[in-house]
Amino acid sequence: MATTELEKKPGQAIDPADEPSVEWGWHGGFPKATQFAGWFSVFACLIMLVGNHQGILSGGGQFKTEDMWLVIIAVGLAVGLLIDLRRRKTAWRR
Repeated sequence: MATTELEKKPGQAIDPADEPSVEWGWHGGFPKATQFAGWFSVFACLIMLVGNHQGILSGGGQFKTEDMWLVIIAVGLAVGLLIDLRRRKTAWRR
């Protein structure tokens, strides 16, 4: 009985040209640890809003540039984490 080329190749073969780490071992991720570290970073950015720092006076009022950046970074991280959660939730549908 003649064998075909499909029978010779494993079904889950990964090309080392696409993922070089396949030659030396496991190359997975840490999704739970990534989410935990991300949400911890969001919390850390927001907790830094409470403190004794001084803002820059701008036009007679006090404009806290550092607070603005902390909020922007926290919101950006939170949006990225929510997108990641959504992507992981629907990954099985692809």
